[in-house]
Amino acid sequence: MKIFTALSELPREFADAPAFLCVGNFDGAHRGHRALFRAAKEAAAASGGVCGALTFEPHPEIFFRGPDAVKLIYPPATKRELLARAGLDFVVSAPFTGEFAAVAAEDFAARLKRALPSLAGLFVGENFRFGARRRGDAALLRESAARVGVKAHTLAPVLFGGEKISSSRIRACLAAGETAAANAMLGEPYFAAGTVVSGNRLGRTIGFPTLNLEWRPALLPRFGVYAVRLIRARGDGASEVFRGVANYGVRPTVARDGVPAPLLETHVTDVPAGVPVPTYGDSIVVEWLDFLREERRFDSVAALREQLVRDVAAARERGTANFRE
Repeated sequence: MKIFTALSELPREFADAPAFLCVGNFDGAHRGHRALFRAAKEAAAASGGVCGALTFEPHPEIFFRGPDAVKLIYPPATKRELLARAGLDFVVSAPFTGEFAAVAAEDFAARLKRALPSLAGLFVGENFRFGARRRGDAALLRESAARVGVKAHTLAPVLFGGEKISSSRIRACLAAGETAAANAMLGEPYFAAGTVVSGNRLGRTIGFPTLNLEWRPALLPRFGVYAVRLIRARGDGASEVFRGVANYGVRPTVARDGVPAPLLETHVTDVPAGVPVPTYGDSIVVEWLDFLREERRFDSVAALREQLVRDVAAARERGTANFRE
């Protein structure tokens, strides 16, 4: 699947077939978003058409509020990867500009239709807002889309625990260390991806070597210790999977020279037979399965080591329910 920066870039096989388009920011590509994708895919299959997603970079709130804007669950590149895995035929990641922000809500659907003449259906959440000053709502979208021959579908929210799943709710859960709830709403474990880099190697001296990840998220999850699943892709397309326990934070027991940048350190607790442990330079994914405890300072490295023994046991016990080979 290819990613485009404008609807007008779509190749002929997409531009000529009836097109069904999901529109939104899709931060996290959570279960609510996936319900939209499923509906669009079903409509496309029924008509012999194609389905895709239209999203925006930067996130509109970042465009308007800058540094004070919401911190995103995943960076744009990861969001595009998640959308690519959703089974859509295409994704358009369009620039959010001042010109686009000024488009009148009444003209929004017509503008999309001009850019993609084969547009047959739009799919949005029932609380979707659009157009200048966010004046557009679901009712206006249905009305204005119908005028240009497009059917607008507004889907009811997907619920978790009796409440609507939303990106903002997932962000709050991650910040609070409510990892299991965040994962349930995402539909898969929250993850960090990056390259293993060298650290100060203190872990090796106390029997707990760690893999340090080069990872700088906009949204900082709660500092603490987590049960995790570590994945390393192989060249043949398969993956190697490891159980582990990770600390995310500023390492108050061993940090020197002020407060360092937060670091994700993963200790592999269980290694499949015959599989080498990841090392420096490897690209890995760390899936966060469960929050174990908050990060805290210990009086000595010996006390830290004693706690790490307990953390490994807790990770094996509490991570098992969410672990898949």
